Amino acid sequence: MIVAPQPEAVEAGALALKRGGNAVDAAIAAAFMQGVVDPQMAGIGGFGSMQVYMPSRGVHEILEFYARASLSATPQMWTDKLVGQSGDGFAFLLKDNASEIGYLAACTPGSVKGYAAALARYGTFDWTDVIAPAAAEARRGFTVRPHVHWFWTQDQSGSGQANTIDKLRFSKTGREIYFRTDGSVKRPGDVVVNADMADTLELLARRGPEDFYRGEIAGRIADDMAAHGGLISRADLAAYELSVVPPLWGEYRGLKIATSPPPGSGLSMLQVLHILEHFDIGALEHGAAEHIILLAEAMKRMTIDKDAHMGDPAYVDVPVERLLSAAHCGEMASRIKAGERAVVQRLGGKSARDTTHISVVDDAGNAVALTHTLGSPSGAITDGLGFMYNGTMSRFDPRPGRAGSIAPGKRRSSSAAPTIVFRDEQPYLVIGAPGGSYIAPSVAQGLMNVIDFGMSMPEAVAAPRIAAVSNVIEVSNRIPRYVTDAVAARGYALKRSWQSYAFAALHGIRLEGGRREGGADPQRDGMALDVADAREARA
Repeated sequence: MIVAPQPEAVEAGALALKRGGNAVDAAIAAAFMQGVVDPQMAGIGGFGSMQVYMPSRGVHEILEFYARASLSATPQMWTDKLVGQSGDGFAFLLKDNASEIGYLAACTPGSVKGYAAALARYGTFDWTDVIAPAAAEARRGFTVRPHVHWFWTQDQSGSGQANTIDKLRFSKTGREIYFRTDGSVKRPGDVVVNADMADTLELLARRGPEDFYRGEIAGRIADDMAAHGGLISRADLAAYELSVVPPLWGEYRGLKIATSPPPGSGLSMLQVLHILEHFDIGALEHGAAEHIILLAEAMKRMTIDKDAHMGDPAYVDVPVERLLSAAHCGEMASRIKAGERAVVQRLGGKSARDTTHISVVDDAGNAVALTHTLGSPSGAITDGLGFMYNGTMSRFDPRPGRAGSIAPGKRRSSSAAPTIVFRDEQPYLVIGAPGGSYIAPSVAQGLMNVIDFGMSMPEAVAAPRIAAVSNVIEVSNRIPRYVTDAVAARGYALKRSWQSYAFAALHGIRLEGGRREGGADPQRDGMALDVADAREARA
């Protein structure tokens, strides 16, 4: 089974399974396709992390291919340009949006090296096999889906952030492929053909992934960056390294949970669960006032710890054991029970969230959770290459001396939390989400929906959620007003989303009793597809 936010990506992964590929082959084929059909969410100019569980090989690890700041970046480079921070802490706002739009916004991409390493370490397909469907789709053109169009046209001007439509207009390629002849952005049902991206993918297929870091593609990237004042150089690309680490483990209601360690946000997701394990969540009415308040107080406390401590562990000490300890989480639970309210300190604003996810299991018992992203799109596209660079520099804190401060070669902390839950030593839930700072609390809610409330996976990913990564409790539009009135009467500030399915986009699989049950969040346009004849195809 494969679940993802884009039907084309799900199909690419399903066909890999049907052809006898394993879960990793399917995930990488789907990931390349996502970069074509959701090109501001992910792509070869981006980065991510991937949890891989392969019991027959004795493999269970996290492949980290996060973006890195240029080796020429310095902690003080933007101290005089800081004007604010997104309300969820996801981004820092600079004068002239210097770290959001254009070449200065980009960090060194890791996705190509990550996809290649995953295939070499765990896969069975050739490099050319997993790229071919995406290259063909780029040449044929993808149909603009509702969520893609929504993302392109959302208005962030009130927060001081650059709008995505301005990023689409930033490059010559963007102006040519994302807009109609009358100058308006393409609409749902329109087709986006990207021949340059197809050429680039086909070149990568022929020459191999190292071309992106040391070959012709690397040279074209570096020359274009230099011509436009960007930071990424040939040295940055050649020096790029990924990492392979053990999963971070936690527990909830006796189930073992494996997720991404720092700089990923599995720590934050686990902390929410470790706090709320002190409450009988399943005895509450789902989405009622008391449930919302407990979730919000746990999320706010997690957020305070994340803002203070989360960073690249190669550069800062992240006190993982203490933050997840029974003593620390128990103390926070006690404060909630005593009626104390946490206060999150922020500079103000709001943020877009630009990421995508894939959950896959195969009939050999392998499981993959892959979350990858552009962080946010920079708008910069090198003429002839077709893909957009990430905009991850905006995620670094321009204030020196902090956990998330800029440093040469540093990885910005990621919101990704690809997660596998084990029951009786076997995978039970495979889940993850796009959604920036909303990912960790949303994955936690999805897990609680299954574990505490007994929901099916489709129900769990679609149930109304909340987010409290600031001092305002944000709620889905499907939570009744009489409920939010009761929360407000307790003195809480609330904000109602216009979206019925809000706050990240959960995509998961439940494995139980020999059955696979998938759920794709209705917020986006994806699906869960059970590949019933994969075993026969493999045989």
